[in-house]
Amino acid sequence: MSGDHGPSVCVPGALEVLREETDLEIVLVGEPGALEPHLAVLSPADRSRVRIQVASQVVGMDEPPREAIRRKKDSSLRRALDLVASGEAKACVSSGNTGALMSTAHFVLGMLEGIERPAIISALPATGGHTCMLDLGANVSATVEQLVQFAIMGAVVAADFFGRERPRVGLLNIGREDIKGNEIVKAAHQRLLASRLEYIGYVEGNDICTGSVDVVVTDGFTGNIALKAMEGIAHMIAGAVREEFTASTARSLGALAAGPALTSLKKRLDPRRYNGASMVGLAGVVIKSHGGADATAFAHAVRVGVLEAQNGVPAQISAQLQAQAA
Repeated sequence: MSGDHGPSVCVPGALEVLREETDLEIVLVGEPGALEPHLAVLSPADRSRVRIQVASQVVGMDEPPREAIRRKKDSSLRRALDLVASGEAKACVSSGNTGALMSTAHFVLGMLEGIERPAIISALPATGGHTCMLDLGANVSATVEQLVQFAIMGAVVAADFFGRERPRVGLLNIGREDIKGNEIVKAAHQRLLASRLEYIGYVEGNDICTGSVDVVVTDGFTGNIALKAMEGIAHMIAGAVREEFTASTARSLGALAAGPALTSLKKRLDPRRYNGASMVGLAGVVIKSHGGADATAFAHAVRVGVLEAQNGVPAQISAQLQAQAA
């Protein structure tokens, strides 16, 4: 019901995945009058795999998280998380208020044993594939122990995402030398060197997209700034390419010749393909879609939720924590 576009985007996006996954069932949470019209396109068989859970309230995009927990107990966001807590649903996917989603999920689902704080992780485009990065904004700062926990959780998600048994984990720093970084980063580095993870050491900002690392670990303040900087650069490059190819008739003809390559590049870097950040560390699967996502992007967030539910990511994280402690 929330996000920038509400049911007009979220429902078609969810139904796109419903058609792909024949064993998937979807619960749409919100006001039936706003949801039902979008279901008319479904066949009777597909419609039987969709049900509506009534919720009378909506958490606003700028609503304080504490107010959402206290005053919006019948919100679509809260009811969706309640379904996960009760076991009626295996994952919650929302494009709503990030702070409210994180706080309410923490309150309703609780944390996995051994995890102090949840973190936001997402896949980013990289040479030859993708890189997973966390934290992307859940925690402004992080302790040594929390960075180590982020690394463990990131390795689990990356293993599922890439199908790689031992993903390469790097710790984001301002240099690769041992003398670089603050005391928290240095201490986390030593802890990770002694862990059972495939830890490759410090990585710098320019390593995030080179394909040399599968998981980049940092605090939420740094991670969010890095993510937004990458998004801004991508938009700038796209705009510059568009300007150059439309600067003259000759260049426009060149754009026609380069059309297939440009189309392929656009698809490869399309941010909609990377929508769907996982809130790891919670005792349940919770996926955050970008608030401004279109139906294609929201569908990708739902696919992330399906993958994590199928693989039992929270249980995998718990098992990895125990293995690291043994």
